[in-house]
Amino acid sequence: MTRRVFISYQHADQLKARGLNLMTYNKNVDVDFTGRHLLDPVKSSDADYISRKIKEQLKGSSATIVLIGKSTADSEWVDKEIRWSREQGKGIIGIRIEPDARIPDALTEYGAEILNWYKPPDVSQFDSAIERAIAATTRGRSMPTNTMSTCTR
Repeated sequence: MTRRVFISYQHADQLKARGLNLMTYNKNVDVDFTGRHLLDPVKSSDADYISRKIKEQLKGSSATIVLIGKSTADSEWVDKEIRWSREQGKGIIGIRIEPDARIPDALTEYGAEILNWYKPPDVSQFDSAIERAIAATTRGRSMPTNTMSTCTR
């Protein structure tokens, strides 16, 4: 089932975020989602405007994938995106893209499942991890599976 998924990442990991988004087109990888993201930076220094743009992308998504790179745990914006995702009842998973990357505290507090980009068995779990994260939310538990709609971009 195709899901709308918000991709959260620290700016230095932009190429990995693009790569994750492109995985949906790879017939050799079992991943089925429509990426919602800001892969191109917002051209503004106004924090309120940037927040609105991020929240626009979060709206309508079912889950948030947080790419965990070397600086992600120190990113104020990633922390906000995790918090906003929690407030909106989104499923959240983390994907570690660097073996030694520290997991953001907000992901640990949320109890998010953490997978590893660099381990093929984990990559094969991306799609099912999204479903598990959604099922773990109040929205996911209260909505029968057969009534969930397929979302497209």
